[in-house]
Amino acid sequence: MMKKLTVFLFSLLFISLSIFADVKYETIEDLNGKNIGVQTAVLYEELIQDRVPDSTIQYYTMPNDMILALTSGKVDAYLIEEVSYGVQKKNHPELEVLEEPAGYINATCIIGNNERQDRLLSELNAFIAESHENGLLDELYDYWITDFDPVNDTCDITGFTGENGTIAVAVEGGYEPFSFISNGNISGFDVDFICRFARAYGYTPEFYEVPFEAIAPGVESGKYDIGMNIVVSEERNETGTLSDVYYSTPIRLVILGEDESGLTFFEQLGQSFEKTFLRESRWKLFVQGAGVTVLITITSILVGTALGFVVYMLCRKGNKVMNGATNFFLWLIHGMPTVLLLMILYYIIFGSSSLSGTWVSVVGFSLMFACSMIDMLRVGCNAIGKGQREASRALGYSDGQSFFRIILPQAAQHFLPIYRNEVVTLIKETSVVGYIAVLDLTKISDLVRSRTYEAFFPLIVTAIMYFVISAILTRLVTLVEHAIDPKRRKKDKILKGIKEVE
Repeated sequence: MMKKLTVFLFSLLFISLSIFADVKYETIEDLNGKNIGVQTAVLYEELIQDRVPDSTIQYYTMPNDMILALTSGKVDAYLIEEVSYGVQKKNHPELEVLEEPAGYINATCIIGNNERQDRLLSELNAFIAESHENGLLDELYDYWITDFDPVNDTCDITGFTGENGTIAVAVEGGYEPFSFISNGNISGFDVDFICRFARAYGYTPEFYEVPFEAIAPGVESGKYDIGMNIVVSEERNETGTLSDVYYSTPIRLVILGEDESGLTFFEQLGQSFEKTFLRESRWKLFVQGAGVTVLITITSILVGTALGFVVYMLCRKGNKVMNGATNFFLWLIHGMPTVLLLMILYYIIFGSSSLSGTWVSVVGFSLMFACSMIDMLRVGCNAIGKGQREASRALGYSDGQSFFRIILPQAAQHFLPIYRNEVVTLIKETSVVGYIAVLDLTKISDLVRSRTYEAFFPLIVTAIMYFVISAILTRLVTLVEHAIDPKRRKKDKILKGIKEVE
């Protein structure tokens, strides 16, 4: 019976796969009722929503994530610019597009909401108009899009005079051919365009790689002076200050075709490894990202532990005002998503400061860890009976001596296992710092995937590196836990200072 059932299930699976393989979409209406992928905040779905009203739109942060979703069957098609599809096709020959474009979009720059807004808007519009007239935009389009070579095409990011100051420019950083990391440097159509503008008007550009959906909020808060590749829409015209159009392109619906590469599985695996780690020495990027992750994690743990301990000491005697303020702060931090806290710190609280995203992350995670430390100390110290305190005072210990010599060592045995788990949690939560332009391990993985269009090695190696970092830090906490555990103390240390009676 079981054998027949197995044969039936495999037959059903084969038939289903055969039917799925024969599905061929020819028109946009053929995708009605299907799953369609689109990058978050680009608004391309508005171009086809009237023609596929029953379709489900799925949003993705990175363009290459949509390729993986398509090849794994999570979406039936996805929307992307024709120029970007050309780059994807070179890396994934199995991709195809519908003959009819989904529509056309115009791309502009969004100008930061600060004191230089009017000046930058005027200068940028003048540069765009001049570039249309002298053919510079056509030249850039041909170099970066029509004849794009991802291996050899480079961008000159030098030669700035900077007499008019520095401009902060937000780019996605993982979107060939517009902005991407090449040989460790930012490059691409948008980068080249802004570099030429900066040289013409006496600025020095500083580029920040942020998720596309975070570009407009960052610019509108004044954190960045210019945001690149913003699709024109009526709503954005009402709320944002947009420049004139600097490029236009059709939007295509990408579907899955047949793989014409002819490579075997192991050949594809070897090619993926070479592109992920060896080409352009990309392994160095992973090392750099791991270093940033470790820096944020260790610094936040140390600062958060110290801050939490100090606050607890101020609250432990029952000061109502201090305890009330602390409880409110704990409620506020614990109830807020990590990424939201970081964005509030980066774009609002430190919006007008020059504090980098890395150190803003340290501030945010230190506050989070301090809150956890306060809770741990409360739980650990409350677990120690009042008799311990009374006995220590009867022996002549002061309040401070009683706490540090009697209460805290015992309380540590209760909260150190929780502390160890909090360390692991903090390491994992640092993966969202890419939202505030920090090139940590996860963000580096995204940028590499955006270049290679491969998911396996970047994701697996990133996961392994997180495991290694977690293992090392939790091992250090475990050693401390063992060192203060009285059950693990040797007999000679327990009896130290005690004389044997013969």
